[in-house]
Amino acid sequence: MPVPACRVALSLALAAAAIATARPVQADEALAAAVAAIEPKVVAWRRDIHQHPELGNREFRTSALVAEHLKGLGFDVKTGVAHTGVVGTLVGGKPGPVIALRADMDALPVTERVDLPYASKVRGTYNGQEVGVMHACGHDAHVAILMGVAEVLAARRDSIPGTIKFFFQPAEEGPPAGEEGGAELMVREGVMQNPKVEAVFGLHVNSVLPVGHVAYRPGGTMASAESFRIVIKGKQAHGAYPWSSVDPIVTATQVVMGLQTIVSRNVELTEGAAVVSVGRITGGVRANIIPEQVELEGTLRALNDDTRALLRERVRAVATQIAGAMGATAEVTVPDGVAYPVTFNDPELTARMLPSLQRAAGVENVVLRPAVTGAEDFSFFAQEAPGLFVFLGGRDPAMPAAQAPGHHTPEFQIDDSGLDLGVRVMAGLALDYLGGTDVGNGAAGGAP
Repeated sequence: MPVPACRVALSLALAAAAIATARPVQADEALAAAVAAIEPKVVAWRRDIHQHPELGNREFRTSALVAEHLKGLGFDVKTGVAHTGVVGTLVGGKPGPVIALRADMDALPVTERVDLPYASKVRGTYNGQEVGVMHACGHDAHVAILMGVAEVLAARRDSIPGTIKFFFQPAEEGPPAGEEGGAELMVREGVMQNPKVEAVFGLHVNSVLPVGHVAYRPGGTMASAESFRIVIKGKQAHGAYPWSSVDPIVTATQVVMGLQTIVSRNVELTEGAAVVSVGRITGGVRANIIPEQVELEGTLRALNDDTRALLRERVRAVATQIAGAMGATAEVTVPDGVAYPVTFNDPELTARMLPSLQRAAGVENVVLRPAVTGAEDFSFFAQEAPGLFVFLGGRDPAMPAAQAPGHHTPEFQIDDSGLDLGVRVMAGLALDYLGGTDVGNGAAGGAP
C-alpha cells in the first residue's frame, strides 16, 4: 500500500532529530580508518570479479572466493544455498538482535565494450545461446563491498551485541529458463530463519549518481516486475481470402493498443507509476498465410501491491474481451516465469537509519530519490523482515550525468573510488542498528 506522505514526513523529521544521538565522533573515525585500510583489497576483489563474471546459478568461482574469505574470518559459512549462494554468520560477543546484509553475485549476458585492463573477455551460454558475459549492473562491486564489510566487522566482533548474517545471493537477474533461484529461493530455503532476521539491508551502485552520494526512498522504491504471455488463437486462411480467417495478427494489434489504456485510464497515477509494455510479438510463417495464432510477451511494473493486482486483472480482461470481440480467443498467463514484488523500504526503519547514512556520506550527500520502475529481488527478503535498500553513487563526478552509461549496457562502468563509501554505509547500518559499544549511545538494538 502507498505510504501516507504525512507519515513519511514525520518519520524523516524524527530521523533528523536523532542525529543528536549519533555514535561518538571517535567511533566514526575508527570505522573510517578501518575502511580506508581495507579499500585496496575491496578494489582488487571488485576488479577480479569483474574480469571473471558468471551468470545466474553459475557463480561457482565467485561463491568460492566469498566462502574462502568468510571462513578465513572465522564465520560460520554455508555454501550451495539456492544453488550457488553463500551465507556467512558473524556472532557478536554480546547477545542482541539478528540482522542481514545482502549482496548479489551474478553477471549478465552482455558483451563488454569498455576499455579497461580488467574488462571481461568471458563467453558463456545463456538459454542455449553463446553470449558474452559482463558485470553490466555492478554486482561485482556489491560482492566486493560486502566482503570488505565482513572483514571490518569481524575485527570488532567482541563488541557487537547481536548476530549479522551475510547473504551472497545468486541469480538476482533471474535464473536460467526452467530453473529456480535468487532471493526467492534463498528465502524458501530458510535463510531468514534460525536465527530469525529482524531487519535486512542492501545497496545497489548507480552509474548516474555521483561518487560520494547515497540515495534512498521510504516506501515503494523499486517496482514489482512480472512477465505476461498472451496466446491469441484465430482461424488460419490464405492471405488472399481474409474473410475466411479469424485473423490473430489484427486481433493482436488491437490487444496491444488496448493494453496501453490500462495505465492511462485505470491506474491512479498520483499513488505511483505503473508500466505495461509488450516486448515481443510472434506469429506467422510467410507473407500470404494468415496464421492460426500469435503470441505476445511483455512486462508489468507497479509501485504498490494494489496496482500490481489491478494490472494483472486488467491485462486478462482487456486481452480476452478484445479477442472475443474479434471472434478469437486469448489465453493469458500472468505472471509468466519470474515475478518480483515491490521493493519496499520500511518507513520506520528508513527513518531510524537515515542518520547512519548521513554520518557515512555527509548530510549534504544523502538525497531522497524518486521511485523507479526497475525491479530488485531484494524485495523477497524485505517481505520477511523490515528492509532498507539504498543506492550508492558510482559515476565519476568529472563525467556529465547525461553521458553516464546505463545499467545492462555494454558500456556500463562505475568508478572504484566510491567503493569505500559502500563499505562505510553497510558497516555503519549494521553497527548502528545493533547498537554496539562502537556506536556509543546510538539506536538501541531491537525491532524498529
